[in-house]
Amino acid sequence: MNPKLKILTIGILLSCVFSFGQDSIPKTTEIIKPIEPAQIENIPIVVDSLIDGNKVLKTEIKAEPDSTGFKRLEDHKLAAKLDQKWLEELYSNTLFDTIYRSVTELKYEPVDYPELPTDTLKARLKELNARTPFNIEYNTSLESVIKSYLKNRRNSMEKLMSLSDYYFPLFEESLDNYDIPLEVKYLAIVESALKPRAKSRVGATGLWQFMFGTGKEYGLNVSSYVDERSDPIKSSVAASKYLARLYKIFGDWDLALAAYNSGPGNVSKAIRRSGGYENYWNIRAHLPRETAGYLPAFLATMYIFEFAEEHGFKKERPNFHYVETDTIHVKKMISLDQVSELLEVPIEELQFLNPSYKLDIIPYIKGEDYTLRLPREAVGKFVTNEKEIYAFVEKELSKREKPLPQFFDSNSKERYRVRSGDYLGKIARKYGVRVSQIKRWNGLRSNNLKIGQRLTIYPRKPSTPSKAVSTSTVKKTRNTEGKSTYKVTKGDSLWSISEKFPGVSVQNIKDWNDISGNKLKIGMTLIVSN
Repeated sequence: MNPKLKILTIGILLSCVFSFGQDSIPKTTEIIKPIEPAQIENIPIVVDSLIDGNKVLKTEIKAEPDSTGFKRLEDHKLAAKLDQKWLEELYSNTLFDTIYRSVTELKYEPVDYPELPTDTLKARLKELNARTPFNIEYNTSLESVIKSYLKNRRNSMEKLMSLSDYYFPLFEESLDNYDIPLEVKYLAIVESALKPRAKSRVGATGLWQFMFGTGKEYGLNVSSYVDERSDPIKSSVAASKYLARLYKIFGDWDLALAAYNSGPGNVSKAIRRSGGYENYWNIRAHLPRETAGYLPAFLATMYIFEFAEEHGFKKERPNFHYVETDTIHVKKMISLDQVSELLEVPIEELQFLNPSYKLDIIPYIKGEDYTLRLPREAVGKFVTNEKEIYAFVEKELSKREKPLPQFFDSNSKERYRVRSGDYLGKIARKYGVRVSQIKRWNGLRSNNLKIGQRLTIYPRKPSTPSKAVSTSTVKKTRNTEGKSTYKVTKGDSLWSISEKFPGVSVQNIKDWNDISGNKLKIGMTLIVSN
């Protein structure tokens, strides 16, 4: 078999394994026959997409020839856009905002939810109490919270269950190392809704909501480039150390969790004011309002996750599990945009896997140990081409003064008024910037927009005029419609072409030319202006 065809066949099989999981591999053994070159044109690839658990769409993906003459697989454009929207929804801050409000504004009135009889709940809580070190006893307040969550937050819980597939294994590893009950993993849901960049109204940040000072005390450094409170692994280790210390002080896990939320001092005051009681439920009335709802929210979350099957929850599977990722120690400063362009990994996935890098830039600092986390299938591609990747990065960075917010000249900022049909991704593409940047510039904690809302935008442009590429070196022409075009030459990429045209992003070029991938053919003509 031709080596390129063999690689293509293996790539398709691996893609199926990572996309649909090992359970999707046919159980029957079939002989895979070599594919003749002449046959490739006639091979339709059909993908079954499961939507809402039951409706199946069959989509034929057409293969188009690349510059080598072999067929290149292209994703379905609509499905790719749906995937992107799902990622934005799954990893946005909306859930954090909802949970934060629910904990601080908990109400304990009876909730009508006949699907969960009180006797059944009592029996399940008794079972849960027997297998955890927490004091899980039935009371009407806890029943109210559980039934309220089941009735009003079903969709949110299913999304959190999807995210938990990625985060819980790394939480459990850290908790186990410090002899912390594994059920404490549910605490991160109450704290942050599993959002690594979640930030509370008082500045607590990350999955485990560390304040700046407490984070520093437990080894979580914050700089202009990096906030280790948003690093899932480092913050989980810090949280485990802190919780172990609190348990050593109070000797009770309920009180340790209350102290984690409001501080040991507030728990000690509540014990004094209660007359010396040391049970959370007896001192609850003397705790701050948020902490008073903290343990009920934690126990309600634990109950729903532990009995998810009994309540018919159906979770969506995230794009990958923690074990399907790996890290690479960076040897030079590199941006997530560059990694996305070179490895063809969606920027949203890279931001999800590397949430501690505040500017989407991984710095290289002597003595520090910064890593790039990638899906496993991209790790090999990076390592194999490491020399070329860093050469490209160095060349790109040499064109710029510094890859910091200097890219955005304060004199060039624009005020954009949100119109009907707008969403952050659409606005970001219009100006050649990222969703995360628009949110940072405008202090947005979610992706929700209101018609008429005004946003501050810094359109992308070169940092200094002297660094800009002269029009004489850029092979562009003007077509009949008055749009500038560019003819692809050897060594060009979407990234390098976008840098030659101020205000034009990679996504702009893709949209204007109806391109879904990142591969280009020498000699093809691209539209490079709107």
